[in-house]
Amino acid sequence: MHRSAPRLARILACAAVPVMLVVAGCSSDSGDKDKEGSGSSASASPSASEKPEPTVAPAKFGSLPDPCKSITKNTVTSLVPSAKSKNGTAATSSDTAYRAGCSWNGLDDNGVKGSQYRWLDVAFTRFDSDQALGSGADRAQQDFAKQVTKAKAAEGAKKVAEKAVSGIGEQASLITYDLTKTKEDFKYATVVTRTGNVVITLTYNGAGYAGAKTPSADDIAKGAEKAAKEAVAAVAAGTDKPAEKPSGKTTGKADDDKKSGSGSSLEKTDDKKTSARKATTVKKTS
Repeated sequence: MHRSAPRLARILACAAVPVMLVVAGCSSDSGDKDKEGSGSSASASPSASEKPEPTVAPAKFGSLPDPCKSITKNTVTSLVPSAKSKNGTAATSSDTAYRAGCSWNGLDDNGVKGSQYRWLDVAFTRFDSDQALGSGADRAQQDFAKQVTKAKAAEGAKKVAEKAVSGIGEQASLITYDLTKTKEDFKYATVVTRTGNVVITLTYNGAGYAGAKTPSADDIAKGAEKAAKEAVAAVAAGTDKPAEKPSGKTTGKADDDKKSGSGSSLEKTDDKKTSARKATTVKKTS
């Protein structure tokens, strides 16, 4: 009886060994599964962290108004009393959907009392939204700054001044200066405006010929602001639908300054004609 007790203890100890091995084996399998699970979740995490490609806001305006109809005839008559053409002269443009312009000019001949010359010019530039270049509004904002700088750097300009103007588009600046040409003193006012993805540059100037009084800078500035407001309204009224969704392709239409209808070339041509007419008028009145 006393010898059977140790023997029974050895049997029980041996019987316990397989149980421990089984438990250890189960623990090992469980660990492997955990490792596999963590690996699969780790491999899935990169795809989950991928961000979608950024998009730009669509352009607000998909077309431009007829520039020669953007300023009302009443305003044209008021600002350019003796305009050679009340309908205006359209500027040349490679694509009027992106660039368009129109100008009016005339010499109001009052005989021995002298003559008054006036010039009005409006130019529109529209920008599409582009995945690579940004939204139409952002691109227009950049061009707005360029046009302001360009107006302030007019060759021969004196007494150049700039101020922000409210109530005309989303942002607007008025640039005024004096300029002497054809031996006469001119008063200039340029209003650069941005509305959505469209930039409008409107210039109004005038001079007195043959002894006539030079127009006041204030009158020229007020005339330019009035016409600029009408041009902004024409952009909204002349666009029935927004621009198409932005694409990855760059049109480049609005960035072609060489083919733009800025009106400056027209102004130079008409200045020569005006100078010749002025000389004739002076001969008649002298």
